[in-house]
Amino acid sequence: MCESRPSISDAFLNFLNKITNQVDALYILGDLFEYWIGDDSKQHENIIRAIKALTGRHIKVFLMHGNRDFLIGPVFEKKTGALLLKDLTLIKIYGRKILLSHGDSLCTDDIEYQSFKNKVRNESWKNEFLKKPLTERIHIANEFRKQSELNKKNKSEEIMDANPEEVNRILTQFNYPDFFIHGHTHRPNYHSINLDGHQMQRVVLGDWYEQGSYLTLDLHGIKTYQL
Repeated sequence: MCESRPSISDAFLNFLNKITNQVDALYILGDLFEYWIGDDSKQHENIIRAIKALTGRHIKVFLMHGNRDFLIGPVFEKKTGALLLKDLTLIKIYGRKILLSHGDSLCTDDIEYQSFKNKVRNESWKNEFLKKPLTERIHIANEFRKQSELNKKNKSEEIMDANPEEVNRILTQFNYPDFFIHGHTHRPNYHSINLDGHQMQRVVLGDWYEQGSYLTLDLHGIKTYQL
């Protein structure tokens, strides 16, 4: 979500409003916001209220940090009623093992990005950043965005995609889940994986830059929808 794309924010709000009470939970796997400069900001209050309305109806909302909104913290949790999940969380739904991730940790070939991520996820860096005035934080966030877009132009598609060996390593680490669902790479797809005799699916979520999308998981399996 971003102030410069109000139509996408409206689409997300409409999506939340249409969630029925038959839904058990909503999982948001990171990058809900284009950037989040701290829980003390007044950003996206309409979205915060909408999520709170959803949890107020006893529909659980789980949220994972993305590479753009990793500063979402406990105040946001309290305001919305959402619960933060750690990246790489294994859950079980209808007897199926499902591994959830934002997905940026899979892009191990993008050394420049991983180095930047390690820097800004450091607790001392985050603490120093959050001490700065809101206007300065907004300026820094916008500069990071500009630099990120410039860097992408000089990188191949392969470098910015999930590394297959890292995917297999994580699937093995988590004992071969039925589904591995993540976003970040903006390459929505279903990938069938056969590893050590185990058949699995890696499901990549789409972004919300131009059009919203989501997937559902019920007794019949996974299905993807476009808004």
